[in-house]
Amino acid sequence: MNITGAELVVKALKEEKIDTLFAYPGGQAIDLFHALYGERGIRVITPRHEQGLIHAADGYARTTGKTGVCLVTSGPGATNLVTGIATANIDSVPLVCFTGQVPTGLIGKDSFQEVDTVSIVKTVCKYAVTVRDRKELGSAIKKAFEAAKTGKPGVAVVDLPKDIQQELGPDLYSANGKLRPEADIPPEQIRQVEDILGTCRRPLFLAGGGVNIAHAGKEMTHLAEKTGIPVVTTIMGKGAVPTSHPLYIGNLGIHGSFAANTAVSQCDVLFAIGTRFNDRIIGNADEFARQAVVIHADIEPKMISRNIGVDVPITADAKGVISALSEHAKILDIEDWKNKITLWKQQHPLVLRTKYPDKINAWDVIGEINTIFERAVITTDVGQNQMWTTQFLELNDKKQLITSGGLGTMGYGFPAAIGAKLGNPDKDVISICGDGGFQMNLQEIATAAAYELPVVVCILNNGYLGNVRQWQEMFYDKHYASTCTRYRQSCPLECSGPSADCPEFFPDFVRLAESYGSKGIRVQRTEDIGDALLEAKKTKKVPTVIEFILGREDNVLPIVPPGNPLNSMIE
Repeated sequence: MNITGAELVVKALKEEKIDTLFAYPGGQAIDLFHALYGERGIRVITPRHEQGLIHAADGYARTTGKTGVCLVTSGPGATNLVTGIATANIDSVPLVCFTGQVPTGLIGKDSFQEVDTVSIVKTVCKYAVTVRDRKELGSAIKKAFEAAKTGKPGVAVVDLPKDIQQELGPDLYSANGKLRPEADIPPEQIRQVEDILGTCRRPLFLAGGGVNIAHAGKEMTHLAEKTGIPVVTTIMGKGAVPTSHPLYIGNLGIHGSFAANTAVSQCDVLFAIGTRFNDRIIGNADEFARQAVVIHADIEPKMISRNIGVDVPITADAKGVISALSEHAKILDIEDWKNKITLWKQQHPLVLRTKYPDKINAWDVIGEINTIFERAVITTDVGQNQMWTTQFLELNDKKQLITSGGLGTMGYGFPAAIGAKLGNPDKDVISICGDGGFQMNLQEIATAAAYELPVVVCILNNGYLGNVRQWQEMFYDKHYASTCTRYRQSCPLECSGPSADCPEFFPDFVRLAESYGSKGIRVQRTEDIGDALLEAKKTKKVPTVIEFILGREDNVLPIVPPGNPLNSMIE
């Protein structure tokens, strides 16, 4: 039976069991939307901007374990996805993006809304193709889903010229079976690891985002308990072990805890699982874990020994490695080491040392979120709000954190929360944002309201692009260049801090939320934080935007200055 290319796309989505599609229409994608019209098996979500659209698909994928799927038109529709493609790909999120394209006969002629989509995205995704032959459409879609889901997950892009969408051709399409192979780890590697652990005195597990991607949190916790080895995490790995667990130390890195950073600096074996060892967690690479034998397991071979020299490389899925090691793991005699770590945690607790004791601070807000929301997905934007959240948020098997770790994309948190809520309607979803990042995709309040999604948005408003301002304060002589979000043209040319003459902040987030038919709350006193969150929790069918007015120059500490080793922290 012959069907149009657009109809084959819809058939492929159904075969792949895609029930939610994040899509924005346009001229070169109109045939695809026509084929979707009246289709009851696929829910089409239309955000207000393509960047919000792909971040929502990303949040949906991260929180459900399913592949997120996007559909946009050609030209600006496709280019508006680029930031989201890079964001998802670097964090190993499975997405398939369909982009409209001008007819094949017009490609290369500077046609209206024509761009070379594949050339633009090929460096920030796993797979990208422009389909130029209707007979190849089915295989191109299949390869896209395969690329997104197999090995290290990532983003695939299928560019669809309009004539390919309209052309009749075979209706053949069948989804692949199980695409993620079980890890095949040589037994001698496991024995080597066991021998190393059996003779060490200061071992440490480092759980990266790969552990969460593999849904191996329970296995990671079991392995830690079976061996007694303490665990540090990257921010993407946070939650792999419950944060209340006695073996969990904290995050390491530029804003890592004193105990976590010191433990990495003094351990004699570092067993890292599912991490890239990027610059945000290692500090000075020459000084990183220099006393340790480094064991590194990652599903992507090119990640091993790329940033940190590795003594024992293991190329495998995180869950497979953890499970294989657990089979014969034994408790280690390392009480002195664990006691030392406990002492570091007691002597250097992770707290927010505020400059403004009479004002709200992020620790108070996140503390109330920890108490009030028992079963939840928490998203963050990027900046101080992200760092405070990853420091103070309590996670367990009922709570999940998603954030833009690799690319650090402002404007990510709120639309990602919309996708998370669509995929998890029975869970509370909270988005923690800064006043700067929220304004990058605030139009998606309309999306949350339109689809009756009671997402809770917590804006930590200090009137600055806080993370950059903190660096300007600490390392650039307090030259607050272009970081004040209260700025007006009439302000002084040079500014090194807030004063009584500072203009009022705008927009009014409360009135803005209300203009979208949503709830808006402003909180200026610490004692009102809990009540505002409880009111948001009981609000149904519309989002609630809560603006928390913070002290303007609170900083995220500890911090490792640029170029310094992890154990050289400013507290």
